[in-house]
Amino acid sequence: MDLLEITEKRNMSREEAAKLLHTIADSLARHNDLEFERDGVKLRVNVPKQVEVEIELEVETEESSLEIEISW
Repeated sequence: MDLLEITEKRNMSREEAAKLLHTIADSLARHNDLEFERDGVKLRVNVPKQVEVEIELEVETEESSLEIEISW
């Protein structure tokens, strides 16, 4: 059972998606944590020095996807 799970899905431009990824990367590199906000409540999650990264690329005729998973 998960203690907490936040799932969010939204449409945005490619540039907006890149900006979101930059924000996440900067937070990991500079602050060693990730911060999320939902309904005015901020949640900060500490991330250790070593993490496991999984990258999955699926290319299909109709739709393609890139999944990046970071776990610890």
